[in-house]
Amino acid sequence: MNQSNVRFLDLPDEILLIILKKLHNMDVLYSLFDVNNQRLHMIVKEKTFTNTLTFVLTTKNGDILSIVDSITDRFCINILPNIDYNIKSLVLESQSMERILLAANYPNLTELKLYNVNDHIVSRHFTGKKYQ
Repeated sequence: MNQSNVRFLDLPDEILLIILKKLHNMDVLYSLFDVNNQRLHMIVKEKTFTNTLTFVLTTKNGDILSIVDSITDRFCINILPNIDYNIKSLVLESQSMERILLAANYPNLTELKLYNVNDHIVSRHFTGKKYQ
C-alpha cells in the first residue's frame, strides 16, 4: 500500500480556509498571525477572521469573563494594529476595554458590544463627566 504524507501547508488555500473557518477567529489569529509563513499570514488577515473579534469568554452559567492577559497583550501589541482596518465589530468587557480600544484606530468599526460595564466606566469613557 502506498502511503503519502500531506502536510498542512501542502493543502490548497481553499481547503485551508475551510479548515480554519471551523475554529474561532481569535484562536486563528493568535496562533497563526505573523508566523514565518507569508501564505498563512495572508490567509489569517482575511476579513473572514478579522471582521468580528470577541475578547470575552462566556461560562456555562452565562458569566462573562475576560480572556487571559497574555493573549490580550499579544493582540494589542502585534495583531490589532495590523488588522484594525478590517475590524467591524468588537466584543469587550470592561476590564480590558480601554487597552483594546487604544491599541488601534478601527476606522471601520460599526459595532461595539460591552459587557460587565458599571456606572464608573460609563461616566469615565462615554459621558465626559467624572464619576464621584
